[in-house]
Amino acid sequence: MKKINLKDFYTFYDKDTYVNVNETIADEMEAFKRKESSYLRKLYRYKAHYSLDRNDGIDQDITYSSQSPYELYERKITTKALYSALNQLPDIQAKRIYAYYFLDMSKTDIANAEDVSVKAVCNSIDRGLETLGKVLKLNL
Repeated sequence: MKKINLKDFYTFYDKDTYVNVNETIADEMEAFKRKESSYLRKLYRYKAHYSLDRNDGIDQDITYSSQSPYELYERKITTKALYSALNQLPDIQAKRIYAYYFLDMSKTDIANAEDVSVKAVCNSIDRGLETLGKVLKLNL
């Protein structure tokens, strides 16, 4: 058992308050204190201060805006239509489009995996996208 001062860890303690805690807990609290001071030192050293007035989009990344039921339903219908249109494509085109756009594979990676040329993959994806556009215009 180690004796720690809660005033060192919690700012709302005005007076010294000593508590006996398990050694592993005391070690973790000390490690956290060191990491936090290291982080604050790096912030100061590298001037990594963020302001919501910079208009760089950091405030939009942080805030969570919930979608309305209409937006959720519209997204569901659009996703369903997209997958339905993908199923109407020839199998090779559908697999290549899915790999490129949903799995974030490059066209070179797809070509190497299928043992075909990159140009064939590019043409296949382009033709598939044209067909997808036509099918989606009819369905939506």
